[in-house]
Amino acid sequence: MVADARARMIDSAAVLLARHGSRGASFSEVLAASGAPRGSLYHHFPGGKEELVLAALDAAGARADGVLDGLVGRDAVAVTEVFLGLWRRLLVATDFAVGCAVAGVTVDAESPVLIERSAAVFRGWRGRLATLLEAGGVPSARSAALAATVIAVSEGAVLLARAERDLAVFDLVADETIAAVRAALSIGV
Repeated sequence: MVADARARMIDSAAVLLARHGSRGASFSEVLAASGAPRGSLYHHFPGGKEELVLAALDAAGARADGVLDGLVGRDAVAVTEVFLGLWRRLLVATDFAVGCAVAGVTVDAESPVLIERSAAVFRGWRGRLATLLEAGGVPSARSAALAATVIAVSEGAVLLARAERDLAVFDLVADETIAAVRAALSIGV
């Protein structure tokens, strides 16, 4: 039960970070969203908000890692489609209200610790994607650059779609990115 309250707070914080960034996600909102009692916040996170945000970043990173882990053995186009589809589904499910928690923290965090943790999550995703793309047929000389491109595109496309409240721009960017991965497979360099 205690672990459940902590997990609910972390999950609620991750959603609030994706919705409002680190400055917009308050303890009060986390408590309200998680249903946890007020006293439990400092019990589970004696380091305060920064500790909670770090845990939420780890959880958000792990969720995407779980999706990536399920893509082992898939071709590079499928890997790209699934990764981009993850963000598209999030936009649809939340009616454009939620983006990426890691990006939300990166944009407005003032703490070097939070920025570094965000960077670590992004580095992890890039490394994992590069490995999957290479295993899926992308030449090793291109896999790291394409992995970085896929992440940058997904983050930028989420921002554009949220701002415009329209999936058309997301789909346009996603289609172009998938074409780039397909081209890397066909030219072999």
